[in-house]
Amino acid sequence: MDCTKCDREAVMHAAYSGTYLCDRHLFESVERRVRRRVREDDMLPADATPEDPETWVIGLSGGKDSVVLTDILHETFAEDPRVELVALTIHEGIEGYRDASLDACVELADQRGIRHEVVTYAEEFDVEMDDVVEDDPLDMAPCAYCGVFRRDLLATYAEELGADKLLTGHNLDDEAETALMNVFEGNVEQVAKHFDASLGPFDERREKAGMIPRAKPLRDVPEKEVALYAQLRELPVHMAECPHSSEAFRGEIQDLLLALEENHPGTRHSIMAGYEELASLAADEYGDEDRDVGECEACGAPTTREKCRKCALVDAVNAV
Repeated sequence: MDCTKCDREAVMHAAYSGTYLCDRHLFESVERRVRRRVREDDMLPADATPEDPETWVIGLSGGKDSVVLTDILHETFAEDPRVELVALTIHEGIEGYRDASLDACVELADQRGIRHEVVTYAEEFDVEMDDVVEDDPLDMAPCAYCGVFRRDLLATYAEELGADKLLTGHNLDDEAETALMNVFEGNVEQVAKHFDASLGPFDERREKAGMIPRAKPLRDVPEKEVALYAQLRELPVHMAECPHSSEAFRGEIQDLLLALEENHPGTRHSIMAGYEELASLAADEYGDEDRDVGECEACGAPTTREKCRKCALVDAVNAV
């Protein structure tokens, strides 16, 4: 079927909107939503100047989402001296997987002339995920370890790189899955944290002291559209899934969401529209709670325990 906008051959059908899009209008659609999110979340403050620009650190994994986000932001702000982009890649130590995705990161950064930094679990924590999975000292899913390590390094190095904001490539499916998981678990406080961490506009959030504000400019775009964008743009992308990925609950939620979207197009958008309103209310209720937050005795990171979760996991892994 022809594109409803220009009579060109369509490359995809967006069932939630009823439109058939050619490659050119798919590109415009994805880019427009990313740029609109940047505006609506007020990511670029009015006081940013060429003399005092914003530094945005992008978590670049080499997968489709982070590559597409990096490419669109580069195209949008390449000529804008108020924004400096820095790509940050975390190497977890997964043989045959992260090396290939790192190649994609290096290629993209070189092509676009973007500063690119790489940090590794081995250098930072003296651990590699392949060994963590094999030993599994706490009998947890690999993602439970890796998620903590990754978030810590992204936050730590974003601060070292002087970031004003830390950007990640979460798409619409990712965010809708997280929303359903929080609701199904009845975790209202986590819903509030979700709003303040990355969902709410920057002028409505209650940011934790010392934390780099996070943003997800890709979160209005469905995963399949991100993948098609990357393919048609011929971007350097590593499409393989992590061999240690095993988040059972998220996998069930993902299957449920895909079935709902197929039978009721627009479900993901509806979930997020309602969830963001609920998350805002939850943040109003829980966001002002005064917590006894101290410093980790090992690394100095903010924590409510003697040791932060990252240091506790590193100790457990290295004790094996």
